[in-house]
Amino acid sequence: METNEAIDALAALAHATRLAIFRRLVKAGPQGAAAGAIGEKLDLPPATLSFHLAGLTRAGLARSRQDGRFVIYSADFEGMGRLLAYLTEDCCGGKACIPAAARRAVKA
Repeated sequence: METNEAIDALAALAHATRLAIFRRLVKAGPQGAAAGAIGEKLDLPPATLSFHLAGLTRAGLARSRQDGRFVIYSADFEGMGRLLAYLTEDCCGGKACIPAAARRAVKA
């Protein structure tokens, strides 16, 4: 991932509504969720939801597909993985490590 791509992805996530939508998409898994269901769950009007979903899609963090008359959105897990890889590329000076937060999560 190039630096500008990472900046675009991080900028997309740096908005409370887009972050909430992205977390909802991650929770939905690869099968995704209908745009209307996302909007209902987050209490967002269709135009607002559409605007934010478009931003996540442009940033490489979401994908859409048509399913009959519904538009299904899902997290772009490859894009998310590229962003995480970019952010942790030089973690621990190149040595294998698990950050403290991840160690706590593994123990739970």
